[in-house]
Amino acid sequence: MEATLSAWARPRLWLVGTALLAGVIVGPAAVALLTLYGGGAAFGTRKAFALGALALGFGVIGWSGSIFAGRGIESMQRHLDTGSDWTEADSRRAMGRIAGFGGGMMVGVSVVEPLV
Repeated sequence: MEATLSAWARPRLWLVGTALLAGVIVGPAAVALLTLYGGGAAFGTRKAFALGALALGFGVIGWSGSIFAGRGIESMQRHLDTGSDWTEADSRRAMGRIAGFGGGMMVGVSVVEPLV
C-alpha cells in the first residue's frame, strides 16, 4: 500500500512542486520590476502578490472545472470528430501547474516583502 501511494503521489508532487519553485523564483523578480515601474516597494509587493493570487485562483477554478466538465467535453469532441488532443487529465495537469506557480509566487513575494 505504501509503495502504491508513493508511486501515485510522486509525479503529482513533482508537477506542482516544480511550478511552485518557479513561482518562488519569479515572485521576487516581479516585485523588483513592479517596484521600479510603480515607484515604490509597497506597490510592487501588493501587485506581485495579487498576480500570484490571481494565478492560484485561476488554477484552482480551472482544475475543478476540468473535473466537472472534462468528460463531457471529451465526449463532445469525439462526437464532432474535432481531432483535438485535449483531455481532462491534461487540463487538470495544466491547471495544477498554474495553481502551483501562483502559490509559489505568493510565497516568494511574502519572503521578500519584509526585506524591501
